[in-house]
Amino acid sequence: MSKVLIYAEIKAGKIKKSAFELASEGRKLADALGGDLGAALIGPGLESFAADLAKYGVDTVYCVEAPELETYNSEYFGQALAHLITETKPEIVLMSHTMQGKDLAPRTMQGKDLAPRTAAKLGVAAIADCISFRLEGSTLIGKRPMYAGKCFAEWSATGAPQIATARPNVLETAEVPKSGAVSKVSFSVDTDRSTYVTKELNLDASGKVDLTEAEIIVSGGRGMGGPDYTLIEEMAAIFGPRATVGASRAAVDAGWRKHSDQVGQTGKTVTPNLYIACGISGSIQHLAGMGSSKVIVAVNKDPEAPIFTKADYGIVGDLFKVIPEFNKELKAILAE
Repeated sequence: MSKVLIYAEIKAGKIKKSAFELASEGRKLADALGGDLGAALIGPGLESFAADLAKYGVDTVYCVEAPELETYNSEYFGQALAHLITETKPEIVLMSHTMQGKDLAPRTMQGKDLAPRTAAKLGVAAIADCISFRLEGSTLIGKRPMYAGKCFAEWSATGAPQIATARPNVLETAEVPKSGAVSKVSFSVDTDRSTYVTKELNLDASGKVDLTEAEIIVSGGRGMGGPDYTLIEEMAAIFGPRATVGASRAAVDAGWRKHSDQVGQTGKTVTPNLYIACGISGSIQHLAGMGSSKVIVAVNKDPEAPIFTKADYGIVGDLFKVIPEFNKELKAILAE
């Protein structure tokens, strides 16, 4: 049986990049423990994703199938994952700290989601929002930010299995091909325990990369002065499909952007390779959502704006003069 099990999340018929990040991290942990790495796919007809997971070190792909699992329902998926964990008895279970895996914010949805719900069914705790992992013997140690990113703490789990969620875009991927053998798991859902019913899924059909998985994010704040985000949308387009546009809470509250674009403590926590903040002062709530970005660039006309304390590179100036020049130079550089 697998020493480490990951949950591979599927969204809109595609496997999420975070699943490969978990697989790569799980491979390292499984090797250190001297065991195998398993991956859980929940829902009918998902065995075609086994080959993708095998590239990143998965020995066995467990496909848990039932008609009720075609559409995501945290109670049903929690039952299925808890059943698989009980059957396979992994020492460590890793999941992504996405909207599906983590506690959901009250502004978004009510209740707990897959990681805490599964942990509760098994009578154990879950370490949430980790940015790295290490082992002390067979004990998993997860490092996670605390107090809106002001410090970091290391957490360990005392129960078995040890369950943790990892923040997307912080774990490195590495191809370590394994067999990825498919094992189908039959499961009967207890529909009497459902606390809600999924009536309809309204997924983003724009085709743009999700904020939590974007390599580059260009965000606009109150300094944009209104809902016209053409300048930073142009910048994201120049970077290509790996980039997307975000917004501060001030911009969202003003109605300039959708809540799904919001970065910050009450929006999405992101960890891109490059975060460009345009006209964002940098409140502590915003910094909590993007402070772990690998490189931060800030453009703001106020030299005392808090965002500059976090930025690796800062430009003091009018963004409506700076960004057009930035875009022109960016096009020239990328054209070379």
